[in-house]
Amino acid sequence: MTRFSDEFYALSRRKFIIKAGASALGSILLKGCLGNPPEPGATAGADGAIPAATSVVAVANEKRVEGIESTKITLGYIPIVEAAPLIIAQEKGFFAKYGMTEVTIAKQANWGSARDNVEIGSAGGGIDGGQWQMPMPYQISKGLITKNGVQIPMYVLAQLNTQGNGIAIAAKHQGKGIGLKLDQAAQDYIKGLKQAGTPFKAAYTFPKVNQDLWIRYWLAANGINPDTDVELLTVPAAQTVANMKTGSMDGFSTGDPWPLRIVKENIGFMSALTSEIWKDHPEEYLAIRGDWVDKHPKATEALLAGLIEAQQWCDKPEHRAELVAIVSGKNFFDVSPTVLMPPYEGKYVMGDGKPDINDFKSSPLYWKDDIGNVSYPYKSHDLWFLTESVRWGFLPTKTLADSKTIIDKVNREDLWKAAAKLAGVADADIPKSTSRGVEKFFDGTEFNPDKPEAYLKSLAIKKV
Repeated sequence: MTRFSDEFYALSRRKFIIKAGASALGSILLKGCLGNPPEPGATAGADGAIPAATSVVAVANEKRVEGIESTKITLGYIPIVEAAPLIIAQEKGFFAKYGMTEVTIAKQANWGSARDNVEIGSAGGGIDGGQWQMPMPYQISKGLITKNGVQIPMYVLAQLNTQGNGIAIAAKHQGKGIGLKLDQAAQDYIKGLKQAGTPFKAAYTFPKVNQDLWIRYWLAANGINPDTDVELLTVPAAQTVANMKTGSMDGFSTGDPWPLRIVKENIGFMSALTSEIWKDHPEEYLAIRGDWVDKHPKATEALLAGLIEAQQWCDKPEHRAELVAIVSGKNFFDVSPTVLMPPYEGKYVMGDGKPDINDFKSSPLYWKDDIGNVSYPYKSHDLWFLTESVRWGFLPTKTLADSKTIIDKVNREDLWKAAAKLAGVADADIPKSTSRGVEKFFDGTEFNPDKPEAYLKSLAIKKV
């Protein structure tokens, strides 16, 4: 695992936005993770990318980076709350403030399409990087999920958000005690389904990454072996509601705004939010091809500074209504604002007799949480994702011995720190350590990044 390449705020609303290819942007409708198929006649780009317009933005209070190598970059996104900082950075002019005036935010049909498009890059009609579940940037760097095993070095540059995900359960399982913690009766019920020939089927949108790892951790912490007691499967997000309605899918590891829709439409209920499983956990990330970053270091710094300001803007409660108004629009998520506003206020209807949650700190957060900085990409979080990958047999055990070398080549927290200074972030808000320290989970388990092997050994259910 050591063969990686060595190559990775408020602004005035008075701005002039020239949208090139507005009709193309109009076709960026909610599909993929939120379930709507492409519009008839919409033309997919390379490997499933939906065309996106480039916005050339002139803004007040410019702080353009001198000597910037390029003003252009194409970033892919999936229309879920994790993508909000990228969209806001573009729409509010934060990217343009630092000189990145031609950023293309390209809707991706699904995670597989994003992977394929970053492989070919923007020069080939694809993307240069964007929003990723973890540890996809590592998998792509190593060629584990690319076509023909091609290694595409990626740099992790920022964490986009924390929280905003949960485990949804089909309505037919109401009253069975399926919640954050499962008592013996609930465990027996789930295991009994397989013995009866109708195994509990739980889905995620891409294997071996965040959503897969969240549901695996929750199941295993409750005495359910995700590999032998239930059936895990990858299901395109467009099919998830239909599958849950018909009874062909029992659970879904999902992101906002799905929880509210699932409960309100009586399709199911929420057994747990990821903020309950692991408070202030790492979620999705911005990662870009290493060759693009190496060629455009100043542009990368400018892009990150714009993103950081967008994340700060997103986290202010007084901005959440405008945030929802922007991202819910047809150009982006194409959903009713009433679907997005509750989770952005930290309001979750759990269903199945569970008490509702009303806590802003349980909402998707983009800049700060109760522990510290959200945007900074802690290397210790990357290590947890790699350790969980070893736990389930997705990566060889020697990965842990090589982890420092692996992470140092992919995680470029140094670039984040430079951008934070450019953006005027206070020194107190810039982490001094690449480790956030010991992480604590709902079941009492602790992950000490200094002792990943001990964490792995402490887990009762695993493949190694």
